[in-house]
Amino acid sequence: MRWQVIINPSAGSRTFNSTNLPELFSERGIDADIHTSTDIGEVSGVISAAQGRGVNHFAGVGGDGTAHHLLNAMMANQPQERQTLALIPAGSGGDFVRTFGHSSDTQTAVDRLGDMDRYGIDIGRIEGSFGSRYFLNAANAGVAAASVRTAERLPRSIGTMRYTTAFWGALSRFRQAGVVVDIDRHRFDGEAINVVVANGQFFGGGLNIAPRATLVDGEFDVQVFSGPRRNAFTVMPRLLFGSHLTHRAVRRYVGRTITINVPDAWPVEADGELLGTGSVAVTAIPDALDFII
Repeated sequence: MRWQVIINPSAGSRTFNSTNLPELFSERGIDADIHTSTDIGEVSGVISAAQGRGVNHFAGVGGDGTAHHLLNAMMANQPQERQTLALIPAGSGGDFVRTFGHSSDTQTAVDRLGDMDRYGIDIGRIEGSFGSRYFLNAANAGVAAASVRTAERLPRSIGTMRYTTAFWGALSRFRQAGVVVDIDRHRFDGEAINVVVANGQFFGGGLNIAPRATLVDGEFDVQVFSGPRRNAFTVMPRLLFGSHLTHRAVRRYVGRTITINVPDAWPVEADGELLGTGSVAVTAIPDALDFII
C-alpha cells in the first residue's frame, strides 16, 4: 500500500517544518510519495497522476482548506476504487479533525496512518454559479462566509482568532435578508443572516456549530440563523459549547438534499474556502470514502 502525501507549506500561522516527515514515515514502515506544493492548484495534477499509478490512499498536511482541495482532487476523476483520506494537522483551521478529537502532534498523526483505522464518512456536494464542489466539514451562505472573506485579509499569526475577529468585523457590515431554504420535506421562508450546512461538528476555529451532527448518517445538520444582528451577542457565546440550538434565533433541520435561495450578493464558502455568491444546492453523498482516525 502506497500513500500520496501533499504538504501545504503555507498552512497555519507559521511555515510547517516538513524535513522530518520522510523519516517519520520510514520509521513506521509507511510507503509514501511526499510532495510539497508551491501552489494549491498543483494538487489536482499530483492526485490525478497518483491515481493513474493505482494509488488510492492520500494524506494532506495542512488545515481544512488543504483537506478541501485534496478532497476535490480525489473526487475529480470519479475513481472506481474506494479512496482513503488522512489529515496531518498543520493549518490555522483544523475543525474537521477536531470532530474526532485528534491531536495536532505530527508524530501522532503519522502513527494513525500506520494503524489504518478506517472510518467510512459522508461528504457533501455543493452546486451554484461557481460550478460544483465537494466538501468535508461544512458550508455556509451569509455572514459566516463573509467572515471567511474578512479572515483572508488578517494575519495568520493570530491563529484561530482570525475567524472570531473576522466574524465581528463582517457582522458590522452584513444585513439580514429574505431567504428560502428547503431541506427534504421541510422549508424555512423568512429573514435570516446565515445558513450553515454541517457534516462535522466544528467550524470557525473551534465553534461547536453542530453538536448533534454525525459523519455517518447520510444527512446534514442544517441551521438557519435569523433575527437582528444583536442576536449574535447571545448566540456566539453559546456556539463555543454547542448550546445555541435552543436559542430563539436558531432553526435546526436535518436532511440529505438542501436548496438555499439567498440574495445574489451573499457569499458562499465550504471548508473555509470561498466559492462564490448566491443560491446553492447541496447534496449529501453517504459513505463516500474512508477517513483515517
